Order: sequence, then structure tokens, then C-alpha cells
Amino acid sequence: MKIAAIVSTGFAAVLVVGAFGTSETAFAQAAPPSLTAPSAQPAPAAPTDPFPPVNMKYFTTDTPSGDTVNGFLHSLWGYDENRIYRVEGIQKTSAPGVSKVIVYVSDKTPNAKVQSTAFYVMPDGKHAIADTMIDFGINPYAEKRKLLQERANGPAQGAAGKDLLLVEFSDLQCPHCKEAATTMEQLAKDFPKARIVHQAFPLTAIHPAAFQAAAVGACVAKQSTDAYFKYEAAVYATQEALTPEGTAKTLDAAVTKAGLDPAAIDLCAATAETKAAVAASAKLAEEAGIDQTPTLSVNGRMLPVSPAAMPYEILKKIIVFQAGIDGVKVDNPPPSLNTLK
Repeated sequence: MKIAAIVSTGFAAVLVVGAFGTSETAFAQAAPPSLTAPSAQPAPAAPTDPFPPVNMKYFTTDTPSGDTVNGFLHSLWGYDENRIYRVEGIQKTSAPGVSKVIVYVSDKTPNAKVQSTAFYVMPDGKHAIADTMIDFGINPYAEKRKLLQERANGPAQGAAGKDLLLVEFSDLQCPHCKEAATTMEQLAKDFPKARIVHQAFPLTAIHPAAFQAAAVGACVAKQSTDAYFKYEAAVYATQEALTPEGTAKTLDAAVTKAGLDPAAIDLCAATAETKAAVAASAKLAEEAGIDQTPTLSVNGRMLPVSPAAMPYEILKKIIVFQAGIDGVKVDNPPPSLNTLK
């Protein structure tokens, strides 16, 4: 079980791991507080600690510190109060400056299994490797949050401020992006205090019509943000027609549905300026470490947004949790699974 797999796909046994508390040592999560029992009933017994005792012989380096590792795990997993974990080792490796971190993970359900995972922290203290390179630190998403606050400039809806910034990197020829459109619409309803940006990331190696669709979309957005969202919906509705023979006609029809003149938009899309803008948007995605669509950045925290990859209620929970870490107060939206069939 790898940390990257936990973060990206929610591996069944360790899906949405959880709450972090002050620990007795720098390396162990505190037990949850006991619930207050009714006056007529005895207080419930404290849950049994499922983890082996911390053995300091497995801590052979001071870098990263236990506090830093626990802060990082809280940033990843603190949104689920049912998950428990303990850092069982921070060790030197044969690679100079590279440390191995070993974590035991379980949950509060009776007889839950204890699983272990490990990752490697790089000498810069800002990155770690499990299956893939991930950001590391007590606030691992801060740099990407700042990057996107400064440079994510796609069509936007919602709040004017960027305290809670949701940036969807999408490809108009991507079937999973089409599936995610309903999720994005629901997020706009559930998080009115968020600024939601639709950022083009055409994956031209597998979607040959994606760059042209993004270029046309950029020109539509120059005329009207509302027109862009009508255009996007129309493209997704006829996505299967984005063939070598049908792309131009399909995009023109989508522009018409958005209430604009296809001939004028096509002239705009053919300009070097528009093509450079689309290329810059794709470059931003790459700089943010994104390699697939659709990907949603929640204040710099990258999440899959396709319904098949991330259940909507989990996505909402992470957004509320991340907002709280960043000092942004948002109301916890009510359950809305029935709206996402």
C-alpha cells in the first residue's frame, strides 16, 4: 500500500484516513476523546490501541522531524475522523539526505486491520516519493496554491476572491472530463464562497481535437464567461463528433449554441495570441505537476474529480477540511448524493 495510491484512488482498506491529535510522543497520534455517556449508563471503555509500541531504534535521523511528518499526515488525512495512524520510524537511507518514513494505518471500527506504508522524503524537505513524487511538509500545498492564485486565469465562476480556489484542469475531448461536468456544477452550488476556474489542459497526444476546442473556448470566454459555459456544455454533449472530419462543424455548432458568431470566433482561435494562451495554460498544468485530466486543485491540493475516481461526498469533505487548514470558513454542505447519479 503506497501513500500516493491512498491519496489518488482511495484504496479500499485505507480510504479517507483521518483525524490528527496532539500525541504523547512526537510520533504517535493521540487516542480520540471519550464520548459523554448518558447518566444511566456507564462510560464506554476506551478503544484499544491497535499499533505496536513506538521503538526509538527505528528513528535514526532527525530530518524530517516527527512534528513535520505528523503535520504532513494531518494535511493528507485529517478530514476523516475515523482514521488513525502512527509514525513508527524515520530512518536514514544509503542515499545522502534521503529519509524513509514508516507509518502504520488503521481505523476505529472493531477489529480493523493495521496496515503499513512507507515513503521517502527528499533532501530538500519539500518532496517525497511513494509511487510518484508528492509534495511534503506541514503545509505541502502552499506553493501550488500560490502558483494557481497568481496564474490560473481560465473562465471562472463564484466568488471574486481566491481564498478558496478550485481549479479544474480539463480537456474538452476527455470522456472523464465530460463525466466530471456534473460534479463541477454541483460544487458551484455547494460552495458559493469558492472561486471555481476552468483551466484548459488539452492532452493532444491522445485527443487530437482538444487544442482546437480549447482555442475556440478561449475566444468564446473573451466575449462572455456565461457563453463559455454554454459552449463547454455543448461540446461535451456532442463530444463523440470531435473526429478529424467533424471537429470544425461540431465546434461551430457549440459556438452558435453559446450565442456567438462561429466565423468571428474561428478567426480569433487561429491567431498566434490565442494559441500561445492555450499553450501557456497547458504549461501551467505541467508546472503544477498534473499529468491527467480531469484534475481539481483545492487550494493547491490535487484531487481526481471524475465521479468514478472520487465519490462526491468525500470530495466535499476534503474541500471543507482543506479550507479549514487554510483559515477559510465555509459551511459544510448537506449530503447531495442524490443529485449525482
